[in-house]
Amino acid sequence: MTATLLTEDQRDCLQEIANVAMGQSADHLARLLDVFVVLSIPSVSLLTPNDIAMMLQSLQSEDGDGQELAGVCQGFIGGGIAGEALLIFNGTDYRDLATLLRYDANAGASARSELLMDTTNVLGGACLHSLAKQLDTQFSLGPPILLGEHFDLTETLKKREINWHNALVIEINYTIEDHKVNCDLLLVISENCIDGLLEKLNYLIE
Repeated sequence: MTATLLTEDQRDCLQEIANVAMGQSADHLARLLDVFVVLSIPSVSLLTPNDIAMMLQSLQSEDGDGQELAGVCQGFIGGGIAGEALLIFNGTDYRDLATLLRYDANAGASARSELLMDTTNVLGGACLHSLAKQLDTQFSLGPPILLGEHFDLTETLKKREINWHNALVIEINYTIEDHKVNCDLLLVISENCIDGLLEKLNYLIE
């Protein structure tokens, strides 16, 4: 499977859908926390599990403070499309995030895990809801699962049961202005579910 899996029209359509979903989820977060959210242009790529691990490790290396990453995954399925949303926190001051979400900034590890999962529910949920609405379908979301904190991404992915060789990955970056909060949302759709997505895109293009 190669990057030519998507036609130029399909890629443009998917990127525009992702851009709208990103904007709506960022607006939801901004209103909830009374902050300004800085966005990047979403990227669409066809990646292997190793490619994804390397991408995440590059995010870690970009963090000037050398903090290790924390991640949460959440499965979604609906309309012939299934995948995982991975929210990766890098360069994030969790006390800052806790204050914004009205948590105790000095709370322990269990509260911090809850903080990360709550953020995933807000940001990932809003993005997936918008994505599904634009594709004229509905996604059922699984519960968010903490991948871990201070973890080796390559080893974490190797230990998980992954039954695909390639996946369509939409990457979106969110940064909260004037706060040390930065995260990347990866929407991962495995190869055996891509046909369902392409069918939806072709309908929109036509």
